[in-house]
Order: sequence, then C-alpha cells, then structure tokens
Amino acid sequence: MKNKSGQITIFIVIAIILVSSIVGFFIFRNSFITEKIPASIEPVYTSFLSCIEEDTLVGIDVLESQAGYISLPDFEHGSSYMPFSSQLNFLGNPIPYWYYVSGNNIQKEQVPSKRNMEDQLGAFIDEKITECMFDKYYEQGFEISYGEPKAKVIIGDNEVEVSLDMRLDVKKEEDSALIKTHRVVVKSKLGTLYDSAKKIYEYEQKSLFLENYAVDTLRLYAPVDGVELTCSPVTWEAGEIFDELQEAIEANTLALKVQGGDYSLRNKENKYFIVDVSVDADVMFINSKSWASSFEVAPSEESILIAKPVGNQPGLGILGFCYVPYHFVYNVKYPVLIQVYSGEEIFQFPVAIVVQGNKPREALDVSAVEIGLPELCKYKNTLLDVSTYDASLNPLETDISYECFGTTCNIGKTKHGVLEEYFPQCVNGYLLAKAEGFEDAKYLYSITEDGSVDIVLDKLHELDVELKLDGKNYQKNAMISFISDKSSKTIVYPDTKAVELSEGQYEVQVYIYRSSSLKLDKTTHEQCMDVPKSGLGGFFGLTQEKCFNVEIPEQIVSEVLSGGGKENYYILESELSDSNVIEINAESLDLPKSIEELQDNYILFEEKDLEILFK
Repeated sequence: MKNKSGQITIFIVIAIILVSSIVGFFIFRNSFITEKIPASIEPVYTSFLSCIEEDTLVGIDVLESQAGYISLPDFEHGSSYMPFSSQLNFLGNPIPYWYYVSGNNIQKEQVPSKRNMEDQLGAFIDEKITECMFDKYYEQGFEISYGEPKAKVIIGDNEVEVSLDMRLDVKKEEDSALIKTHRVVVKSKLGTLYDSAKKIYEYEQKSLFLENYAVDTLRLYAPVDGVELTCSPVTWEAGEIFDELQEAIEANTLALKVQGGDYSLRNKENKYFIVDVSVDADVMFINSKSWASSFEVAPSEESILIAKPVGNQPGLGILGFCYVPYHFVYNVKYPVLIQVYSGEEIFQFPVAIVVQGNKPREALDVSAVEIGLPELCKYKNTLLDVSTYDASLNPLETDISYECFGTTCNIGKTKHGVLEEYFPQCVNGYLLAKAEGFEDAKYLYSITEDGSVDIVLDKLHELDVELKLDGKNYQKNAMISFISDKSSKTIVYPDTKAVELSEGQYEVQVYIYRSSSLKLDKTTHEQCMDVPKSGLGGFFGLTQEKCFNVEIPEQIVSEVLSGGGKENYYILESELSDSNVIEINAESLDLPKSIEELQDNYILFEEKDLEILFK
C-alpha cells in the first residue's frame, strides 16, 4: 500500500509540473519567440525598438519643458486684477503654472503627480509608435503589420522604463517573427529632476521665500515708508518706480540659488541669495520684464506719488523745521520660472508671486482655496440692467463693478453698452463704471430688488499745460493740481506738460517753488508731559510732570514756496473739445529768508487767485 501511495504522489507532482510548464509557455511565449527572431528580421525589430526609444526621449523632453505635462490643462485667462493666465508663455512655449491666481482671484494649483506623467508619456508613445517608418524595409520585400499599442511607463530616478504591449508581425520570404511585448530602458534624470522641482515648490508654498525676496526688493528700490527733511513736497513718478522695480526683480531673481550647487560653494560670502533648500540638481530662477505682471501703488494721483511737508503750514511755526513723512502701499504680481537641471536635461515650472499691501500673500493649503474674495461678492442674487453712455448718449463699452462699505465686487463688461447681471444687495452702495478714454463714473445706487440704471461717462480730453508767472512763461519747478469731486490730477511741471480733464467743477492749485539756501539753526526746546508716579502712587493713577529737551537738528531748506494760488473753475465740455492748451497765470511771492517768512508765504498763497484760459 505504501508503494502505491508513493506512485500516486509522483504522478500528481509530474502533472503539476506539466500544467505549470504549459501555463508558463503561454505566459512567456513572447519572450521565447523574441529570442528566436531570425537574423534577417533582426534589423527591422532593432529599428522598431529605436522608434520606441526615440518617442520616449521626445516625450520626456516635452514633459520636462512643460512642467510635467504633454497634454496641457484647460487654458484659463487672466484679468486686469490678476495678470496671470493658467500658462506662462516662455519663448513661444506654453508652460502650465504650478501655482497661480485666476482672473477672478482664486488660488489654484496644477502640479502633476509622477503617476500622471507616466500615464501621459505612455499615451504619447501609443500615439507616436504607429508612425514608425519602415519604408526602406518595405522596399526590401518585408511584410510588416502591427496591432493596437498599449504602453506602460515607470519613471525611475535615472531611467525611464517602457513596456509596450503591441503585436508586431514581420515576414520575409521563408522567415517570420511575431513579437507582442517590447521593453526599452532610456537613461534620463526625469524622476530626480521632478522630485527636486517638487521639493522646491513645496518649500515655496510653505515659506513663501520668493514673496519675501519680493518684499525686500520692493522696500529697497521703491519709496514705501520714510521721512525726508524738506519744506517742499516730495514727488515720485510711478512709471519710473515700476521700471526700476522690474529691473531689480529681474536681476535679484536671477541671483537666487539653492544650497549644494556649484554656485553656493563659490559664493559662500553672499548667503542672502542662497535659498535654504537642498536638492540633487542645479536650480535657476528666472523673471523677465516682458512677462505679464502687475504693479499698483496707493495713494497716488494719476501716475504721481506725492508726499506733502509738515511744519510749514500756518500755525506750525513752533516746530521750527519742516519734514515730509510718506507711506505708500503696493500690490505686486509677477511670474517666476524655476528651472531644475542636470547636464543637458532641464525640468521647468512657473509660479505666480503675489505681494498684497506690502506683504507676502497667505501660504496655500494643500487644496486650492479662495483668497481675498469678500463675503459680499459671493452672494450675487439681484438682477440689474446697467446701460452706459457717453455725453451724446451713444452706447459705451464699460467695465462695471459695485462697491459697498469699502468692498468692491467685479461684475462684468457691458456689450453694446448694456450689462444684465446679478449684483449683491446693498443699501447706499456705488456703481462703478470704467471705460478707456473716459472719466471713471461713481453712481450712488441701493440694490434691494431687481431694477435698471443708466450711467453717463464724461469723455477725457488731453490738453497741453502752459504756466505763466507774473505774465511771463515759466519753465521751472511747479506742482499743478486739478481737484474735483470725481478725481484729482496732479502734474509735476515742467517734467509733465499735459493733463487729461473732463467736464466738471475743479479747484485748480499751483505751487511754484524756487531754490533756496534758507538755513534753519539747530534749536532745543523743553517738552513736558504727565507720567505715572513711581511706587504705590502710580498704582492709584497719580501722575507727575516730567520734562525733557527736544533737539531739532540744523537743516537747509533747498526749495521754498515762491508763487502760485488757487482758483475754482467749472470747465465746460465745449472748452475741452475746442481747445488744445490750458493756460494758467499765477503771481509770484517774495523769496522767504526765514521760517516766519516761509509761513507767511503759505498764508498769502491762500489769497492768491489764478487766471485760467483755454486756447
């Protein structure tokens, strides 16, 4: 019985081996067939593998140049508020932003995963492999046919492996081969570069180091906060500030490097520009003035930043000196392209840099979130018809927004002068209408129910400004302001000799300044104040007087008020349309020789009139 049992066991083992062999044959038969490719057919198959390798390299290059994408995500336009679209145009090549802010002020991320890149590369190979050229083999008498391709891609650190399931049947005379599975390994650092890029991106989202560099650049190259000792207003031209700021951003961005690269080893002394993140590749940060960006500053009058002096007004003579304090708030938005490279391989992706109110934006969570969109703007539930016209009642294409208690919601743009859209409800809010070449309109309107409203915008006319002092042409320093309830415009004369005006009531102000060597001596005066008493008395709120000396340093007043005046004037549309020049005649004041005479000039200035002529 034992011998019979042993024989049965042997037969079972043999049966299992046979079944396994048969199954293994069918599973691995492609490999067996591949090994037996006739010598005459090998050149065809070698060309086919070369096609797979070439298509893989092309796909890798596209992935690296387009931020990990072959098929780009849906394109999204930017806006005047946020200049970023969803893609950066770099040398004609669209690159999807990994982080950007949409035109309607929504933070968005579009960072591809490694799995997503593998799927895209596989689909790219599937599409391209059927275009493999066999023309020369057809001419030699080969018969070649193939089935549907299905590629599987694995992206490693230093190589990309492609397994392609595709029936390839090759025949010539008596020789033939059928191969169904093909494998190619391509040397590439795509995986390493992607990992390094992801590490830099995550560090940026966590630390906002690019925004912090932007704030440093802003404070170094633009007037933000400060005080100057002078008795005349200090002015800056916004366009010049933005030009200098853009150049500084471009240069300083390019100077940034990461730890561990050759740059950081050679430039240990310049640690400021080394980013505190270490990756297995070299990194370059790029910005260009030609890319879409946005620079805003407030307060400003048109394109002029003005800081007015303190200390020379009537009644402030006790100060004994003049100073000009200033504080300007900037919103700065621009892109940075980050290139991670090793040898000739470069993986690149752009991010949007946003500085709001002189401060970096809020760091982004893992999921895209909405920033800065006020609660009011989320609930647009009241239908309103808005029609906009020029003074001749012609329909006007206009940007419409709605302001309620300091919050402004962008609504839309009129088409043929009409906009039918939902608005948020608000009592005593303002409809705002803007059109190029026209004065901005601000219309008080309460939205509590559906309705309609008509808005008329006044056309802007550009006029040359001619300034005269005591009847003679004047070409030295002056500040000319046109102040109305709609807007205020200030030009620094003679650097600017043109102004855009619309019909309306204006107060025209002219301040004429002349060079001076007025010297204010150093002064010291005593200032006293009540302070809490020390000990128990202070605990019960008792105070005592404490005095200390305040020293005002010696200063030279280089420019002083020496002419000008004010005039209330209603400017008619006919005067603007029929004229090219606005002539302003002002009277001079005596050149002051003391701080008292300087203050007297400001008192006399209030009484001086201007003569205004259109021609």
